[in-house]
Amino acid sequence: MSEIIVFNKPYQVMSQFTDSQNRTHLGDYIDQPGFYPAGRLDYDSEGLMLLTDDGKLQQKISGSGWHKTYLIQVEGILKTKELQRLRTGITIKDYQAKAVEVAVMAKKPGWLWPRTPPVRFRKKIPTSWLTITLNQGKNRQVRHMLAAVHLPVLRLIRIKIGDIEMAGLKPGEWQMQTV
Repeated sequence: MSEIIVFNKPYQVMSQFTDSQNRTHLGDYIDQPGFYPAGRLDYDSEGLMLLTDDGKLQQKISGSGWHKTYLIQVEGILKTKELQRLRTGITIKDYQAKAVEVAVMAKKPGWLWPRTPPVRFRKKIPTSWLTITLNQGKNRQVRHMLAAVHLPVLRLIRIKIGDIEMAGLKPGEWQMQTV
């Protein structure tokens, strides 16, 4: 059994404990010596991060053994052809990116908090919501996959890692959990 920190990383927070450019970072929210991020989440992404003081667990979480699920708002309407490409795989740089699971949502989830600053809104361009589950964790992989099918990402929120979810945490909140 290991202790982990389950953290809801706000938008525009660095996934590290210091920053030479004075941007907001994990150290502004979490003061637990010996805990380190198990994987990263981009500065312009938000949602679930796990931190641990167990190096082996950190490697397992960061690797391909734990699936990661993302809630995404994209500009445009998802079509069957695009969904199929996400499922069958897209070549990005030097690797093949393939979603384990992709699901289109009928509307924005009611539990979702407002983002600060808000996502840009264009009257003439519709948006769609989807979830994507991956078993890889390459840099900006979800954004690259969606760009390859011509769906720019407006908002990206990680909502699940393995069996761990945010459990109702608001942005900037965290809790200890045993795994």
